[in-house]
Amino acid sequence: QVQLVESGGGSVQAGGSLRLSCAASGSIFSINAMGWYRQAPGKQREWVAAISTGGITGYADSVKGRFTISRDNAKNTVYLQMNSLKPEDTAVYYCKLDSLRSYWGQGTQFTVSS
Repeated sequence: QVQLVESGGGSVQAGGSLRLSCAASGSIFSINAMGWYRQAPGKQREWVAAISTGGITGYADSVKGRFTISRDNAKNTVYLQMNSLKPEDTAVYYCKLDSLRSYWGQGTQFTVSS
């Protein structure tokens, strides 16, 4: 079994920065991509960013240029550095790990106040 634990959520004012972390543990045989999704109140979960084992990254248009995803393969940890935050970034952020199957974290709440 694989466990994903997110941390770093909280609240920040618009224009501020925050970093989320997601640490994977358990029976991890191989990891393909790791990524972040978010779900705002009343909306569907949406993809935010992803990073492959080789470091190839992808971002949703809404966060491109403001968010940076990175990973530490030795620690099985993925990070999401968020800058120039906007109120519309407010959501529950979920970490996802793609291996032989996909795993999800429990989510971490993040609020941006105007």
